[in-house]
Order: sequence, then structure tokens, then C-alpha cells
Amino acid sequence: MFELGILCVILLAAFYWTTLWIMGRREDVLHGKFVHPDPASAEPKTVGRRLPEAPRLPPPPVLPPPLPPRADPKTLQALLDTIKRDLKDASQT
Repeated sequence: MFELGILCVILLAAFYWTTLWIMGRREDVLHGKFVHPDPASAEPKTVGRRLPEAPRLPPPPVLPPPLPPRADPKTLQALLDTIKRDLKDASQT
């Protein structure tokens, strides 16, 4: 059981080093030194010419809030009648 634990730790380290190698952090894998970026060069550098900035769009117009829907008395009465009929049918069974 102990040997299995040691093997798992070794495999974990190998996968970690392989991941660093694939990501291009070869100095970290070979020397074990983790490179910290210089604060002055924290911005990414562009190679070649710069792309022009996208034009800024104007803000969308402010719309007034929608009015609440008005209730139609005939529609409400029809709905009330339907509910009453359903309740009556349910109480009879």
C-alpha cells in the first residue's frame, strides 16, 4: 500500500512536469525556478503593427418603462365564470 502511494506521488509529479513542458514553461521544468514576471513588463507586448481600436458605440437610448396591461372586465368575468364552473364540477365528483 505504501509503494502504491509513492508511485502515485511520482506519477503526479511527472504529469505536473509534463503539463509545464507543454505550456512552454521549460525553464521551470529544467531548473525548478518559477519565473515571476517583472512588474514593469506585466503588459503583453504586441508583435508587428497594432490593430486599430474598435469605434465606441453610443449608449442605447433610454426607453420609458412599459405601462402595466389594462384588465378587460369582460375577460376577467369570463375567467371567473370558468373557475366557478370548474370548482362546481370538482365538488360534484
